[in-house]
Amino acid sequence: MPLPKLPTKPAALLLAKDYPKAERGAKGAVRAVAAAAPLDPVEDLISGKAVPAPKAIRAVKTAKAAAHAPAAPTPLPVAAARPAARAKEQNDDERDVPHPAKHKPVEAIIKSSTSRQADKTGATKMFVLDTNVLMHDPSSLFRFEEHDVYLPMMTLEELDDHKKGMSEVARNARQVSRTLDALIANIDDDAIEAGIPLAKLGNKDAKGRLFFQTRLQNGPTLPEGLPVGKADNQILGVVRNLESELPGRAIVLVSKDINMRIKARALGLPAEDYFNDHVLEDTDLLYSGIVQLPDDFWNKNGKDMESWQENKNGSSATFYRVTGPTIPTLLMNQFVFLEPKNGEAPFYGQVKQLNGKTAVLQTLRDFSHTKNNVWGVTARNREQNFALNLLMNPDCDFVTLLGQAGTGKTLLALAAGLAQVLETKLYNEIIVTRVTVPVGEDIGFLPGTEEEKMSPWMGAFDDNLEVLNKSDSDGGEWGRAATQDLIRSRIKIKSLNFMRGRTFVNKFLIIDEAQNLTPKQLKTLVTRAGPGTKILCLGNIAQIDTPYLTEGSSGLTYVVDRFKGWSHSGHVTLARGERSRLADHASEVL
Repeated sequence: MPLPKLPTKPAALLLAKDYPKAERGAKGAVRAVAAAAPLDPVEDLISGKAVPAPKAIRAVKTAKAAAHAPAAPTPLPVAAARPAARAKEQNDDERDVPHPAKHKPVEAIIKSSTSRQADKTGATKMFVLDTNVLMHDPSSLFRFEEHDVYLPMMTLEELDDHKKGMSEVARNARQVSRTLDALIANIDDDAIEAGIPLAKLGNKDAKGRLFFQTRLQNGPTLPEGLPVGKADNQILGVVRNLESELPGRAIVLVSKDINMRIKARALGLPAEDYFNDHVLEDTDLLYSGIVQLPDDFWNKNGKDMESWQENKNGSSATFYRVTGPTIPTLLMNQFVFLEPKNGEAPFYGQVKQLNGKTAVLQTLRDFSHTKNNVWGVTARNREQNFALNLLMNPDCDFVTLLGQAGTGKTLLALAAGLAQVLETKLYNEIIVTRVTVPVGEDIGFLPGTEEEKMSPWMGAFDDNLEVLNKSDSDGGEWGRAATQDLIRSRIKIKSLNFMRGRTFVNKFLIIDEAQNLTPKQLKTLVTRAGPGTKILCLGNIAQIDTPYLTEGSSGLTYVVDRFKGWSHSGHVTLARGERSRLADHASEVL
C-alpha cells in the first residue's frame, strides 16, 4: 500500500483521499454530511429561514458525528499517524471554538427572534418593567401604546423601599404608587388576572393592559449559582418564567440598568433600554439655531424683495421681506448667514417673521466691534455674535446656549446680565443656579448659609467675574474693588432644591450645567418665570454626570427641541473654543 503524503505544514489535516483504503469507509459518512449540510438549524435561524424540525436537527448531528468518526481501521505508519493525530486534535479544537453567533443555542436564538418577529408581524408584546424605569419616568406605564405591561412583585417591593425621602427618585416612586392605586381601584381579583386596561385613567394612547405577578413562579429557573435574594435575579426569573407560560408571545425586559440588560442577554432573554424619554435618537440632528443659506439664495428668493430700516433696541437694523422655495425650511429666530466666496460682504441675519413662503430677515448688530462691546466683552467669532444678539434682545425671554468647554457660554451670559442689570437696568438682579452633581467623589456636607453652600459649585462664575472685572482699568484698585462689591450685591446664587413654588419677577436667571437636569426638573425651573424675567440655559451635552441621563434624554436637549420656532426664544450652538490654544487642543485630542 502506498504511504500517504507527508503534511506540508504543522498540524495539517490529511484528507480522506490520502488514505486509499480509508476513503471507502468514510465515503458514506461524507456523502451523508453533504446531503444534510443545508439543514443546519442555527444558520437557517440566523438567515431568517424556517426552523428545521427536531428530526432534521438530529439527522444533522448524526451526520456530523459520522463525518468526524474515525475511518475504517487501516494500519498506518507511525511517522504519518502522529501528524494526523495532531491535526485531528487541532481541528477538533477549532470546531470547539467557532463563531459565537453560529453556535449559539437554538433556544436562545428562538427567544431573541420572537421580539423581531413581533415587530415584523405587528403582534403586541409584553414589556416587563424594571424598577428604575418607573423611578426615572413615572408616566412610563402609559408609554407603550398597544403593548402590555407586566410588573413583577419585586418591582413593587423596590418601589416601596424608595418611596421615603425628598429626592426626585422618592417623589417619582410615590407618584407611581398613586398611579397604580388609581388603576386597581374598584377592580376585582378576576379582572387583575385578566389585565387592567391602561386607558382607565384617560390615557387614550395606552391601549394595552397592565398585569401583576399574582403567584409564585413555578417553572424554569435561572442557572445555579446566581444569588436568589438579589432583586435583579428575581426579575430575570420572572421573565424566563413568562416565556415558558406564554410560548410564542414576545416578552421583553425594559431596564435603564446597563448591567441588568447585559445579564439578561447573557441568559438569552430579550432586553431593551427605555427609549421613550429620548428626544432624539441621534444628537447630530439637534437643532443648532444656525443655518447657512445657499449661494443662489438671493437669485431664487429675492425676486420681489422689499427692504426698509428701523431703529430697534438702540441700533438701526435693516429688514428684508423675501419669498421663495427656501423659506419654508426656516424657523422663527433662527440665524442665517451667507459668506460669498467672491470677496463680497457676508450677510448675517435672523428670521423675525414667517408666513408660508414669505419671511422677514433682520440684519444683526455687530458685537465683534469694540464700540458695541457688552461689559467689555466682544464677540470673537460668528456664533458668539449670534449669541450676544439673543442675550441682548429684550423680546427674547428664553435662550439656550450649547457648546463644548471654552466656547464662552458663561462669560457671554454674565456679561449680558451685568450690562442689562447695572447699565440699562432692564432687570433687577442676576440669579445663578446649577445642579450639584460632582464630577468625582462628593466632599460631604458644607457649612454656612444656602449661598455659602453653593459657592464651591460656582467656581466657573467666580473665574468669569474676575475676567470681567479686569477689563475695568479706569478706576484703579479701589475702583475695581468697589465695582466687585456692587456686582456681588446684584448676583444671587440659589440652590435648585428650593425653587419649587417661587416666582421670579424682572430677574436675569442663569441655569448652568443644564445638561445634568431631567426634563421634569427643567420644566420646574422654567415655569418659575414671572413678568419681565429672562432665562438662560447653558450646558454641554457631551459632559453629563447624572446617572440614567444621556445626550438624547437630557433636559437641555428636551427644551432646545421643544422651544425651537417660538417667537420669544432662541438657541445657538457655539462651535469654536476661545478659552486658550491649550484648551482647544485638549478638546480635540483628549
